[in-house]
Amino acid sequence: MSKVYYDNDVDFSILNGKTIAVLGYGSQGHSQAQNLKDSGLDVTIGLYEGSKSKAVAEKAGFKVFNVADAVKQADIVMVLIPDEKQADVYKNEIAPNLKSGAALGFSHGFNITFKQIVPPADVDVFMVAPKGPGHLVRRTFVEGGGVPDVFAIEQDASGHCFDIALAYARGIGGTRAGVLQTTFKEETETDLFGEQCVLCGGLTHLIQTGFEVLVDAGYQPEIAYFETCHEIQLITALIYEGGMAKMRYSISDTAEYGDYTTGPKIITSDVRKAMEKALEEIQNGTFARNWLVENRAAGRANFLAQRRIHANHQIERVGAKLRGMMSWLKDGSDLSKD
Repeated sequence: MSKVYYDNDVDFSILNGKTIAVLGYGSQGHSQAQNLKDSGLDVTIGLYEGSKSKAVAEKAGFKVFNVADAVKQADIVMVLIPDEKQADVYKNEIAPNLKSGAALGFSHGFNITFKQIVPPADVDVFMVAPKGPGHLVRRTFVEGGGVPDVFAIEQDASGHCFDIALAYARGIGGTRAGVLQTTFKEETETDLFGEQCVLCGGLTHLIQTGFEVLVDAGYQPEIAYFETCHEIQLITALIYEGGMAKMRYSISDTAEYGDYTTGPKIITSDVRKAMEKALEEIQNGTFARNWLVENRAAGRANFLAQRRIHANHQIERVGAKLRGMMSWLKDGSDLSKD
């Protein structure tokens, strides 16, 4: 296993006297900024003009500037705005105001890996990526713990970028749990693959297809929802806590036998080949190109159409009705989108 870095591996003094500008105040932005502030660091927030997050950030005790002014003052600039917006913001507001010798940070490697952002040679470029959503990064920090991070060094102009990245990870609580070193390329490609093939694309389409098969076979949609969607949380929680071994230990022998015998019939060699193709399109830039064209030239037409189509699927209507029976569930309105 790769070396794991903890608090005692960090020279936190390297951040003394430095101003950190966090650009964006969404899920990761608010959590990282608040953790850094509570760690005793000088943190400002950079937002676009008219941002609704300004009042929220000011209420939390931050000085808020437009992006250009935040960057001008900063020794470390952490870019925590959506991937598809970063290149334009960098070109128009960050690059003209970035100080020579400053450090430029990210929590996802997309724009650096696919050369949408090419920083000048006189700045450090690093990544610190918590392996958890922003609300969890904040909650665990307040409780005295932390979420594990990965970090990467893309450009070490100062000779101290490694130490700056580790210190930043400590500031948001990552080194309390442990952080691992990666590269921008590895983080980007594995992150996109995981989202598309397993965590989001793979899982949602598996659930939806299972639901459709049961409904088409004549079973009640409500029963189909319980068996293909609702109980996902029970299974993933067990895997999250103790791996597949804990999940298989906790379910019935009947379910475990079905896992071993039917699972490989569903996830076949054809599925593996499709995953390999998806990975190839991530690696060669096809996915990145398509996503950027979707945002810049197509006005998100296909993306918004797909969002509408899937939101109107029968499984969503049935699920909304059934979740209304479950008083213990939150609707997610308290969470910002990463």
